[in-house]
Amino acid sequence: MTLHLHATVADRGYDVALDVADGETVALLGPNGAGKSTTLDLVAGLLRPDSGAVHLDDRELSGDRAWVAPHDRRVALLAQEPLLFPHLSVLDNVAFGPRSAGARRAVSRETARHWLAEVGAGDLADRSPARLSGGQGQRVAVARALAADPRLLLLDEPMAALDVAVAPALRQTLRRVLADRSVVVVTHDALDALLLADRVVVLEDGRVAEEGPAAEVLARPRSAFAARIAGLDMLRGRWDGGVRTADGSLVHGLVTGPEPEPGDPVVAVFRPAAVAVYREPPGGSPRNAFAVEVTDLEPLGDQVRVRAGDLAADVTTYAAAELDLAPGTWVTFSVKASEVAVYRT
Repeated sequence: MTLHLHATVADRGYDVALDVADGETVALLGPNGAGKSTTLDLVAGLLRPDSGAVHLDDRELSGDRAWVAPHDRRVALLAQEPLLFPHLSVLDNVAFGPRSAGARRAVSRETARHWLAEVGAGDLADRSPARLSGGQGQRVAVARALAADPRLLLLDEPMAALDVAVAPALRQTLRRVLADRSVVVVTHDALDALLLADRVVVLEDGRVAEEGPAAEVLARPRSAFAARIAGLDMLRGRWDGGVRTADGSLVHGLVTGPEPEPGDPVVAVFRPAAVAVYREPPGGSPRNAFAVEVTDLEPLGDQVRVRAGDLAADVTTYAAAELDLAPGTWVTFSVKASEVAVYRT
């Protein structure tokens, strides 16, 4: 075992149990306010739980019987911004961790050069932080965190502040240097979860909504947020020969996995690209049809993503113009039953 957390924070409505195995990377997903930052703060020692405990290996970090100061936890927190010491060179920024732990200056600098080389920033050693680009600064911040030899590494949206042209290179660097380490990474990016994480934990309203292998959760989501981050539409309900939603609609699809029993909680999941948009309900072959109000239109390459609450449809730019779509427009979303996957939650 590396990390075991089971804690509550009453004023945040937070009650979460989380385990991270030795060498495992866990991605925390969830909407704003779901409890992701609270989890990192509890583990890093920036917040005390009202009840419960945080253990790292066999050591209690927080709880009724213990409180370990943040600097003594062997936990490194990497924020969205690099937060490098402006008065130190890149080399001395990275050497700060081992130096603070008592290593001699020469040894600390040797460690720093090793980790700068590992993240592809060896040529930046003599620069000041003010002379670094966003991507360079984040690489240096990763090297500084690893040089401190943490038992657990916490990453808070590591790609959020980076230009889209820079993020892929840093993502590949993280994938390499974090292999076989114990890591918790907070992200809103499905690609980060797939490439960096062994397991995904989805938080909603301060609770664990679902968890499992990253590829499985994103391919077969059981929570609204996981479906959205995976780029899928999802409707939740009870099994009644189809998915009977809260408003009484019956959604037909193809059952995957075990056959549901009547009344079982189930979800219907489908791709926005499989959804056709009409001004009037279509005729022809049997379809699932939903009367929805357009809430947003998002450019998506040569297409437009039409959002209607939690549902979305992808249409061509020409079709969006032909349908005269705009927020507030009422339309029908239609999807064939053969495009809908139904499974138990």
